[in-house]
Amino acid sequence: MTGKQPVQANSQALAGVLPASPAIKDSPAVERALNRSKLYLLVSWSQLYPEDDEFLDYVQCGEFVDDGRAALDALDQALDGIGGERTKLKLVLLRKQFDLIEKVVASECVNWQLADLQAEHRRVFSNVITLDCPPYETLFGNDHVFAQSQVMGDIAGFYRAFGVELSRDIHERLDHLSVEFEFMHFLAYKESYSRCHDGADKTQIVLDAQKKFVKNHVGRWVPLFCRMLVKKAGSGLYKHMADLMAEWMDFEVAFLGVAPQPYSETDYRPATFNSPEGQAYECGAQDQGNELSLLLNEVGAESFLDKKEQDKDKEGEGPVGNA
Repeated sequence: MTGKQPVQANSQALAGVLPASPAIKDSPAVERALNRSKLYLLVSWSQLYPEDDEFLDYVQCGEFVDDGRAALDALDQALDGIGGERTKLKLVLLRKQFDLIEKVVASECVNWQLADLQAEHRRVFSNVITLDCPPYETLFGNDHVFAQSQVMGDIAGFYRAFGVELSRDIHERLDHLSVEFEFMHFLAYKESYSRCHDGADKTQIVLDAQKKFVKNHVGRWVPLFCRMLVKKAGSGLYKHMADLMAEWMDFEVAFLGVAPQPYSETDYRPATFNSPEGQAYECGAQDQGNELSLLLNEVGAESFLDKKEQDKDKEGEGPVGNA
């Protein structure tokens, strides 16, 4: 799979097409991680503004739906009862969402040109930050710019802890939904790598990071964003993408065993965000060929995850190493 990726590595990286069913050791756990990673990547890519034909071609040829179904089938086979009946039910509902996306592509999008997809994206998301369904975490539950800056700093801390930096190819903020889902894609992929090549300690660091990022970030604001996106879109491709995201978040919360406190409509009190000290945030890295650049640097990861709550001033310290 190709596509524009919102984040890139600042040191060691892996390249390769994300496989659906690799035959590798500790297969069930690795299968779960790889295919969760794939689903995060699909959703992440769907929310970016389409600057070229790549995503449209991927959707129109059917590979978006095919890859999603393959990931769900592999997850189903490797689930091993994790998350109980809730995760099994969510897999069924996620399959239905891909069926609906397939139908809307066949009925509405099959003859689209790039300009049509761009126009639909602008209709839903606007050319500026729309308050109807803003794809930015800091606009949820933070009615003061200082609170927004604090949340933005926490997000940046996660990225920095794993050696992730934002690319300059696509201009976006680091709290954009696509960037945060791309980070979860990376963490799940990194889990699969760690299970094959690293010890239990490093794998646990990555697992803890996934749980904390879902509990404290995407699990809190994405459900409300999805409801707002459904209302704004009304129908069509992005409406079904929103339903897909909502079901996926429910699956992840159950799978990871976390209990985020999701925002409600009454919590939505957006304030205008001003980047601290005039800093601009950018994201986006162009994937070259069919290579998916993955991030494997763990600079400060253990320090960030284990000591952040105890000593924020020392958040960036800790052992440095490569996976």
